[in-house]
Amino acid sequence: MTSHPPLTVRTATGLTTIVCLSGALGPDTCLDLARELRQPLDQAGRDGQPLVLDMAGVRSVSIAACQALRVATDHLAHAPVLVVGAAPSVRAVLERGKLPGVRIHDTLGDALAALPDTVSDTTAQRAARLSHEADDLRDEVFGLRARARTRTLIGVAQGILLARYGLPGPDAAFALLREGSQRHNVPLRVLASAVVTAPPPHSDTQWFTGRSTRALLPAGGFLQSYDIDAHDRRQVLAAALHEATVVISDAKAAELHLTDPAQDDALVLEQHKGLDAAYRDQAALVTGPPYVCARAQHLREPVNVPDVAADPDLLLHPAGRALLDADSRALACVPLVTPDGHCTGTLTLHWTAPGSWLTDEQRYALDFLATETAAWRSWYRRTVVLNALEYLHQHRVARTSPRER
Repeated sequence: MTSHPPLTVRTATGLTTIVCLSGALGPDTCLDLARELRQPLDQAGRDGQPLVLDMAGVRSVSIAACQALRVATDHLAHAPVLVVGAAPSVRAVLERGKLPGVRIHDTLGDALAALPDTVSDTTAQRAARLSHEADDLRDEVFGLRARARTRTLIGVAQGILLARYGLPGPDAAFALLREGSQRHNVPLRVLASAVVTAPPPHSDTQWFTGRSTRALLPAGGFLQSYDIDAHDRRQVLAAALHEATVVISDAKAAELHLTDPAQDDALVLEQHKGLDAAYRDQAALVTGPPYVCARAQHLREPVNVPDVAADPDLLLHPAGRALLDADSRALACVPLVTPDGHCTGTLTLHWTAPGSWLTDEQRYALDFLATETAAWRSWYRRTVVLNALEYLHQHRVARTSPRER
């Protein structure tokens, strides 16, 4: 509890005070809980505002912690503390505690709607808006971190283009990269990685000689079941996740990582379904274990984690804590392996309850989907990405200075 305090306090000025609790509230946290609640409880009483305990991040609560909460709130039966977001197991303990100064609701909106008329609909709407704005701000911070991770790679690619083609400056190099990215619908980061790892152009007119630009897609596969363009990376990966979570399994969430050759085949989170922003930030770039996807990549075989909370390596790592905070208790991961044995990425499924959730038939189907996705990735890199590189090579003249032409 020393390195990970049980709660944080966030104040929405003029509306309400929201106290966010997280972690496991056990007997050893009772004193901390009582001490940290005292100030916001007093402040809410002085301001005549409702106090909200957001317990969405609480994994478990002990009877002793429940008793500490009772002592802190008993005097508030006339203006109870509003508990929101509690998981079913946590809610059950609180309800058994029969806390007169606490009212339990599913969401903040439900809690405010149940208050007397002194809290107007406008106040509830403003509170909801503040909550959304806080989420947006958090997502923006995570987005800035994601861009920072790719800035160096794009900078290296710009430097290569500058030196190779005598471009007038970094802006011209970036403009050329952006044009190639947009023309061939290849993410800028992916194109930059290709520039960094590809061999030098074979000639002045062609980057690659003797290469077919129209290699056929692998026959069959899940792509035939979806009305999408195989050149569209985002659509293909979204279809793979849909196939894994809806058609094959009943997983509550999924993530799909692809390797980046320019970063020693580190796993980059390319697509997800149902993952919260905090976990996505944690798993955005994976360079090794104990991440489950890194284990599957290293072993070149599926990895199953029936209970994250019982996995010692994960539990002691930020990745494991992020999984538990996201309510992911069980994982199944398959590597995307090509016929020559090269792992090009991983596909990971999440469940909210511990256990081994895949049947033998589902495992077979998931392995087959992983093989198909790996085959598509190989085709995409040999055709779409190389076509984008060819575009850079053949259109660099428009970006060079007159002196260099």
